[in-house]
Amino acid sequence: MSKSIVECLLCPKKCKLAHKERGDCRVRFNQDGKLMTLIYGKPCAVHVDPIEKKPMFHFLPGTGAFSLATAGCNLHCIFCQNWEISQANPEDTRNSDLPPEAVVELAKRYRCRSIAYTYSEPIIFYEYVYDTSQLAREQGLKNILVTAGYINEEPLRKLCEVIDGANVDLKGFTDRYYREICFGRLKPVLRCLEIMREEGVMVEVTNLVIPTLNDDFYLIEKMCRWIVEVLGDDVPLHFSRFYPRYKLKSLYPTPVATLKKAGEVAKQAGLKYVYIGNVPGQEGEDTICSQCRRVVVDRIGYQVNAFFITDGHCQFCNQKIAGVWE
Repeated sequence: MSKSIVECLLCPKKCKLAHKERGDCRVRFNQDGKLMTLIYGKPCAVHVDPIEKKPMFHFLPGTGAFSLATAGCNLHCIFCQNWEISQANPEDTRNSDLPPEAVVELAKRYRCRSIAYTYSEPIIFYEYVYDTSQLAREQGLKNILVTAGYINEEPLRKLCEVIDGANVDLKGFTDRYYREICFGRLKPVLRCLEIMREEGVMVEVTNLVIPTLNDDFYLIEKMCRWIVEVLGDDVPLHFSRFYPRYKLKSLYPTPVATLKKAGEVAKQAGLKYVYIGNVPGQEGEDTICSQCRRVVVDRIGYQVNAFFITDGHCQFCNQKIAGVWE
């Protein structure tokens, strides 16, 4: 390999870059034989969100998460809900000048309990996430990744040292789906989930159910059984409703009945905490104790109406509820 060629080892794509060439993510490039990033401290989206929006239902419910994202992504899902920034070059978005110190200061000013790296793909702004997370930890803040989990093992394990929680999009359960719909592979995502659990990160999983593409109940059951057997039956799983966006505008929204059936399949597979999202007014957002079946976190949308967990246990029967609680 020529000395002028740099191989990026952050994600499984392992882009080999010539001088001034960018990787598949659009934001990492080779400058005179050194791998550089275009988006350090340059978020294009900054908001304060309820943590339930991530969605994180078992991580400090009812609190605010200071949320930020940069342009770029190392996947190219044809259904992307945030494609305007995830599939954009950083010079084509309106970016703020927000170094890690400023992020932490703002998070504290707005009384957020955590910082969420979200909206696009935090893996591709890895250095920014890592440095900010270190500072946040020192100031008593938690760190959350909302990610597709497409990352290599070594950088992931290092990142897990400063990350407290993660919602990982498990987009489908076949390699073909990942290759044709997301332009990635399935195996690295499964390995990411395993490593996060090994490293003690509080993991929740989201599966966006898309009509005709990944709504096969046999595969949904297979996915759920894998979660139970490999990650554990206490990992929260969110089935999210698809709405037509980006390159799938001609497809119809996920029928609510499909989401409900998926939820039943997940529970029959042995998962204790199963949720239905993106369906306003429908049941499926409450956290229910796996032993006494009482509601321990009552939600409407992103709002927590009632909370019955003390020291991580159900107030009614003392059953342990997986999560990070106040």
